[in-house]
Amino acid sequence: MIRAVLLSLALTLGADGILGASGAAQAQTQSFSALARLDGDASRITTKGGAYQLDLVLTQGVPYRVYTLSDPARLVLDFREVDFAGTDPKRLMRLANAKGLRFGAVRPGWSRLVLDLPSPQVVDFAALSVDASAGRARLSVSLLPASASEFAARSGAPRDADWARLDAVQSPPVTKSNDGQIVVVLDPGHGGIDPGASGAGGITEAELMLVLAQEVRDALLRSGDLDVVLTRDGDIFVSLERRVQIAREAGADLFVSFHADALASGKANGAAVYTLSEDASDAASAALAERHNRTDLLAGVDLSGQDDEIASILMELARLENKPRSEALARGIILGINTEVGHTYKRPIQSAGFSVLKAADIPSVLIEVGFLSSKDDLSKLTDPDWRGKMVTGIHNGIHAWLMSDAADAQLRRK
Repeated sequence: MIRAVLLSLALTLGADGILGASGAAQAQTQSFSALARLDGDASRITTKGGAYQLDLVLTQGVPYRVYTLSDPARLVLDFREVDFAGTDPKRLMRLANAKGLRFGAVRPGWSRLVLDLPSPQVVDFAALSVDASAGRARLSVSLLPASASEFAARSGAPRDADWARLDAVQSPPVTKSNDGQIVVVLDPGHGGIDPGASGAGGITEAELMLVLAQEVRDALLRSGDLDVVLTRDGDIFVSLERRVQIAREAGADLFVSFHADALASGKANGAAVYTLSEDASDAASAALAERHNRTDLLAGVDLSGQDDEIASILMELARLENKPRSEALARGIILGINTEVGHTYKRPIQSAGFSVLKAADIPSVLIEVGFLSSKDDLSKLTDPDWRGKMVTGIHNGIHAWLMSDAADAQLRRK
């Protein structure tokens, strides 16, 4: 039986606008949030030369910004968004002489971490890297000692119009198809304030994946009898949960997300297809039961009168039936890519806890079409002729799966 451990927290509003639990309460809380979570055991805050160094490990990458504020001196990290439940500030600061550390929700969709500074320090370096195989992210921030005048000159919240607009950024409502057509939802990763990985020449993952998704959409539409929906059709920010919600609103029969990561070290190239890992499945069901409107959880099932535990069990049953369908979709797409392109990643089918794969009853896969850190992959992804082969491979893989899944549906109904 799947059980969601749900503990209520006493919330307090701090001076930095953080709405969150005390460190003691958080340390006692087990969280199954669908949001990115801070791994407190793998993260650390240290000092070097009298200045702070932060190494924060997240379950997935999110848009963020870093800045300092004065009176009193403090470092601020804003996220869109991170679940800090279960993180003990004292443990996180065990390797540093902490003056004060706070974190929590600021307002819906926003999280904040605030570190008090014992002396003037300025941001020297900040970067987020994502592990392509596991989906985990590492945010590294380094500070340097500074004079009072330099600190004052470089402090203050950034005047960033993109961040100010994030709450207003919403993809248009999606109308469910009523004509009986198969609905394919394509999800170009990242977008807007979240450009994703970048390659030589400033090419971003967000722009490349939008082009690829549009080309796959056009190929699928040309084949007829399909309705294709994009989670974004421009350079806009769409939250991870909203992407899944779009698929639900559209009545998706399958969901395909597109990404192209970059490695900070090491070499990798070729495409891989991910399904949701078993480890992430139970937590996903619990989190969705806790956070989402009951009408959005399972198609055709009214869960409005059910508690979280029953909803989680029903979703897990749906996921058990859906899992082999997602795995078959992954195999079909890899076969299509291999046939057209002739090369994939050394382990072409993998699993991870990506949030966009967590719809319980929609077969969902995430395609890493290549690595922007690879000159070869980057060259191919920016070549329309090569990209056309990739599009054909994905198109053929989806169609092969649709035919196979339709045949299997007769057996599932029996």
